[in-house]
Amino acid sequence: MSPPTVSPPAVSPPAASAVRAEPTRPAVRKGRHTLTALVFLVPALVVFGVFSWWPIVRGLLISFQETNLVDPAAWVGLDNFRALFADPLLGTAVANTLVFVGLALLIGFPAPLVLAVVLSTVRRGAGVYRFLVYLPVVVPPVVAILLWKWFYDPGHGLFNGLLGLVGLGPYPWLDSPDTAMVSLVLQSTWAGMGGAVLIYLAAIVGVPSELYEAAQMDGASIRTRVWHITLPQLRPVIGLLLLMQLINTMQVFTEPYVFTGGGPENATLTVLLLIFRYAFQDGAYGQAAALSFLLAIVLGLLSAVYLRATRSWSAS
Repeated sequence: MSPPTVSPPAVSPPAASAVRAEPTRPAVRKGRHTLTALVFLVPALVVFGVFSWWPIVRGLLISFQETNLVDPAAWVGLDNFRALFADPLLGTAVANTLVFVGLALLIGFPAPLVLAVVLSTVRRGAGVYRFLVYLPVVVPPVVAILLWKWFYDPGHGLFNGLLGLVGLGPYPWLDSPDTAMVSLVLQSTWAGMGGAVLIYLAAIVGVPSELYEAAQMDGASIRTRVWHITLPQLRPVIGLLLLMQLINTMQVFTEPYVFTGGGPENATLTVLLLIFRYAFQDGAYGQAAALSFLLAIVLGLLSAVYLRATRSWSAS
């Protein structure tokens, strides 16, 4: 007689609601994390919107209005832009700004790169040299400009005094339309290149040393190694610093305002200084906002060109 078969106990299938509940737990957890992140993000977004984006929107509105920022504004449409383009000083300011940008690129852009390459070869006292290079960045801009204003003094300035020892000068550095802009560029280059030098030095340190060793074994000179190894490896950094210098130099204000006030004969009048005159000397806030809006468009186009260029670099 065969033993009786014992069937396993019947297991009831899990309820449909329980089956559906399990996969939703990660979704619920993710939703809670997202909500928590938004709670912490909202205050920052509010502050950023109030102090960054709202002034931009407000300035755009003012460019189409006639206002003194106290009485109710009157909508004038494109009148501010028409008055802006009718002002002969606009062409002067744009031309002077482009001259400053060109001189800054010619003098101020390669100087930090050359100095960084030289400092990267220094082994003894490298920290001291880097400190001295970065020191002008620490000096407040107005203090540095006032110091250089004494250097440029045609009567008792340092530069004319040194040049007088070798029978040169004196030169009217800031008093002549021919030399005023160059004088501003020299000071701004000295004051601002310390940060660029440190960025270049950090990028040079990141270049694989095997490339230099292989080139040295092949008999490549220092100039060849710099041209064919260092510069190609630094191309993204060079492009970024080029964009930053273009943006900064097109917004130059402190140097012409403190050095010359736009003179002599408007030879150092820049776009940002003209905006300052419109707003705080003439009370033409609409024209100042209109010119600011046009300047922002130009800087935005420069940024777009940079992004397009870097995209092609990464694709190549």
